Amino acid sequence: MGSYKMCLCFTRKFHAAECELPPDVKDVFATYAEGGTQMNPEQLRRFLVEVQKDAGATVADAEGIADQVRHRRPRHHIGKPSRLLSLEDFHFFLFSEELNSPIRPQVHHDMTAPLSHYYIYTGHNSYLTGNQLSTLQRGVRVIELDIWPNSKKDNVDVLHGRTLTAPVELIKCLKSIKEFAFVASPYPVIITLEDHLTPDLQAQVAKMVTETFGDMLYYPESASRENFPSPEALKKRIILSTKPPKEYLESKISKDDESESQRGKAPSDEEAWGREVPDIKAELEYDDKNGEGDEECEDENDGDEDDDKKVGQNSSPEYKRLITIAAGKPKGTLKDALRVDPDKVRRLSLSEQELVKATVSHSREVVRFTQKNILRIYPKGTRFNSSNYNPFIGWMHGAQMVAFNMQGYGRSLWLMHGFYKGNGGCGFIKKPDFLMTHQGEEVFDPSTNRPVKRTLKVKVYMGDGWRLDFKQTHFDAFSPPDFYCRVGIAGAPADSVMKKTKTIEDCWVPAWNEEFEFPLTIPELAVLRLEVHEYDMSEKDDFGGQTCLPVSELRPGLRCVPLFDRKGNKFKSVKLLLRLQFE
Repeated sequence: MGSYKMCLCFTRKFHAAECELPPDVKDVFATYAEGGTQMNPEQLRRFLVEVQKDAGATVADAEGIADQVRHRRPRHHIGKPSRLLSLEDFHFFLFSEELNSPIRPQVHHDMTAPLSHYYIYTGHNSYLTGNQLSTLQRGVRVIELDIWPNSKKDNVDVLHGRTLTAPVELIKCLKSIKEFAFVASPYPVIITLEDHLTPDLQAQVAKMVTETFGDMLYYPESASRENFPSPEALKKRIILSTKPPKEYLESKISKDDESESQRGKAPSDEEAWGREVPDIKAELEYDDKNGEGDEECEDENDGDEDDDKKVGQNSSPEYKRLITIAAGKPKGTLKDALRVDPDKVRRLSLSEQELVKATVSHSREVVRFTQKNILRIYPKGTRFNSSNYNPFIGWMHGAQMVAFNMQGYGRSLWLMHGFYKGNGGCGFIKKPDFLMTHQGEEVFDPSTNRPVKRTLKVKVYMGDGWRLDFKQTHFDAFSPPDFYCRVGIAGAPADSVMKKTKTIEDCWVPAWNEEFEFPLTIPELAVLRLEVHEYDMSEKDDFGGQTCLPVSELRPGLRCVPLFDRKGNKFKSVKLLLRLQFE
């Protein structure tokens, strides 16, 4: 019984929350226990094969699960026969992320293709101080650093030129990267440097890098190559990349164009995390209407020999030879920038506005370019509050490096976190075959309407854990919370939708028991979105947790889905129980 004080002389009492399996889940247990009160390993194996769709499950696998449950619930098994699961044990198993994960935890994609065949987890303007080390610990594989001369012009600092971040010595960042680079993934880390240095300081950077990383550092014998190496070939290696210094000028000008009132205004809670993911169609229409991203482009293109010579003249030779992936900004028209050289690979950088313009006028050329070359997308300069854009515009066109501000939080960043949970969370996701194949001149056109390829059914049974992770009055001072769940898909415009359950009032363990269907035209790129909110009649609804999961990685059956806070940190206890089915 829980008590909530209404006033000095009146207290409301509510029945204590009980976590009880939904009736049809109990029916599943009864069916496979064949009417008994316990499930033996052979019965559990049948459940794994028939309900969880784990066709290769063996009796030994079932015995292993039973042993794990027994080990984690020792006081419940004193004097009981081994390897028999009661309904309570079955409940424990279903709510265990370690034993009943919604996605495969292992790396399972082919990792031997060139880097251009993968989406690569990319951070934008990453500064490895304090909690920013979490970028590498989350599995981010591309770290971006702006490097500048220090105040005495005799050393190198990492500093984001348009924010109030304190400078950090480059050597400290390099040592941090070395320490944490392969904690979450053995696959290569790419350090992208936006350098504003003189040749003598570039030489100093080259010395720092080679001494810090030693044999971990990879750089090619030749500056020209027909293909990029593979993630497998680059395991436990560090790669240096560059990005055009003019990006800083662009972002500085964009920020200077903001009004004083907007510049001094702190982002509201709605702006920081509550805003919905920008709609792809809306962004295309807005940028097209406002003429963002001109057809003519300036800046350097590292695919041009003249520019290579110019860079060579202005750079330290020791520094230049360490750069595996050089900077590239479009020069001339977009069509020129997107041309494919059969004898040479390169990387091109476009702002999010330039990408939108390119996808309106040269959609297929963008896809064709990314089949062999690397395309990097970076946030527009007005995102000074570390907000982000819709990543699917880049992903649907094959862009490998969709760079995100990792130091903020919000729904777009939640999508990024969720997308890269795929392939064991290693930071490299193999692009779908349809983005890599072409017949003659025909390549994938993201703007084409497509038939439904697959339907995902999601039944949201229940949630639990808030009573353990939150204070009794966190959501409501006068009663238990009123939870509802938002369920939806992010992906291709035709697939993107959000739905919601009913609200369960005054209950810490809500049981919604509602099913939703999602027809998918491009399931390979779809992400399942789940959010829990607490309904508040008089104010904005409270946040109760979120997660995003790649649809292509979902494991069918009854699955435990842990929830995360606004910043992407996993709650200790908060989880949902879902049933996932594909048709």
